[in-house]
Amino acid sequence: MSVLQVKNIKKSFGSTEVLKGIDFSLEKGEVLSIIGSSGSGKTTLLRCLNFLEFADEGTISVNGEKIYDGSVKRRMKEAEIRKNRLHFGLVFQNFNLFPQYNVLKNVMLAPRLIKADTDENIKENALKLIERVGLTDKIESYPCELSGGQQQRVAIARALAMNPDILCFDEPTSALDPELTGEVLKVIKGLKTGDSTMIVVTHEMGFAREVSDKIIFMADGIIEEEGSPDDIFNRPKSEKMKAFLSKSFENIG
Repeated sequence: MSVLQVKNIKKSFGSTEVLKGIDFSLEKGEVLSIIGSSGSGKTTLLRCLNFLEFADEGTISVNGEKIYDGSVKRRMKEAEIRKNRLHFGLVFQNFNLFPQYNVLKNVMLAPRLIKADTDENIKENALKLIERVGLTDKIESYPCELSGGQQQRVAIARALAMNPDILCFDEPTSALDPELTGEVLKVIKGLKTGDSTMIVVTHEMGFAREVSDKIIFMADGIIEEEGSPDDIFNRPKSEKMKAFLSKSFENIG
């Protein structure tokens, strides 16, 4: 049974159709990278999965349970939205840490708010996650005292603290200088050695090729091409996919 199953997700903003029927599934422990040009619908899809936007049509199921059905035209209650969001951890482009809290408190905050466990256990888990992202020496530091790469690593630990079924990354390195990008990608690669199921919206082609179990290429609100990294990078089928890759590797060069 798939951890995540997405069927016919559609989303429009006014007269602009951003998602035109997205279908895919994800197995436990898989890493899915979503690539494509700006405006292809990647971030909107991620926001629909995390209930920051609501799809106009389609369904989202986690572990066999349907948690969203666009055909049911009713307003979801806040408690229901919060419950559904617990299935997903989201790491934003711009970190979104709480500036008034140090690293440890940032990681502990959400589990404390929902009373996920005893305070002692929440702290113990937070310390393990902070060690996992390589920031044990920064536990008492505040966001303003950290580099962008360090802040993003805290954001990853914070997302993991909620023990989500699926961990989502929205262009996790786009706000970082090139020299800081590597440290964040290294942490994400390290998560693959566990059983973390991940969706990564990324423009880092080398990373997508190395870490992904499968890749989705989006263009104009649809999945233009889907396959293994070997298929996508070595045997692209569509002209849009070929043009995107050519431009991407040209920019790298």
